[in-house]
Amino acid sequence: MDTIISLKQIQTITKELHKTGKTIGFIPTMGALHDGHLKLVQESKAKNDVTIVSIFVNPAQFSPTEDLAKYPRPFEHDKKLLAKEKVDYLFYPDPKTMYPNGFQTFVTPTELSNVLEGKIRPNHFTGVATVVLKLFNLIKPTNSYFGQKDFQQSVVIKQMIRDLNLPIAINIVPTVRDKDGLALSSRNIFLNPQERVQALGLYQSLLLGKKLILEGNKNVLTIKTRMKDYLKINKLVRLDYIEICDQENLSTFQVVPKKAVVLIAAYVGKTRLIDNLII
Repeated sequence: MDTIISLKQIQTITKELHKTGKTIGFIPTMGALHDGHLKLVQESKAKNDVTIVSIFVNPAQFSPTEDLAKYPRPFEHDKKLLAKEKVDYLFYPDPKTMYPNGFQTFVTPTELSNVLEGKIRPNHFTGVATVVLKLFNLIKPTNSYFGQKDFQQSVVIKQMIRDLNLPIAINIVPTVRDKDGLALSSRNIFLNPQERVQALGLYQSLLLGKKLILEGNKNVLTIKTRMKDYLKINKLVRLDYIEICDQENLSTFQVVPKKAVVLIAAYVGKTRLIDNLII
């Protein structure tokens, strides 16, 4: 596995790959890799000639109230994991290279940026869309892979692909969970043992919502109320939101549609976690 830090060099490499007709699978990450990320790598390797993974902790998607410096950066460990998976190229650019002095162009998915995560974290999806577009322009992948756990992010990226006519196939891979059901996340390392146990309440409340829907309950307010009541037994959990939305555009309803996604976000102690289930 080659590690590339230069923007010009990654462009040269991918240009040559395209000339020879190679398909490129690309996974953009912020590092602190876990089995969820590795599942994306495995999907890419199974369906593409070459797999490229980027590690870039994107400052543009952190608000002033979020601790960018605290985000885990176990780069050498990440490199070993990717090498074991036989990734072809690791792209590891520097923030000053990605956002040089004078940088002023950003991509904002207007409607999708103002709901759910976007409402809680202003400008977050502007940062996400901007860096992903930059990475897509540098690498020009055939396929790109994202995890279902970050459901709103996947909707934002697919919207950007449609709006800007990018010839890239977006592949969404189901959430990878620990044995007890907790969705794998780079932020799980911040949970102490008691918080780790109570964090399971997020997934369990999602399962309750799914059960209610499959049993024929269609009233969104009733389902959300039951889920919130269930979460109250977990004293360390502070709910941000529970929403039941359209899978394609995240619009909300009073009555559950045929194709819905149930999304949840909450603080467990000081750690903010998100999860979802597709119905």
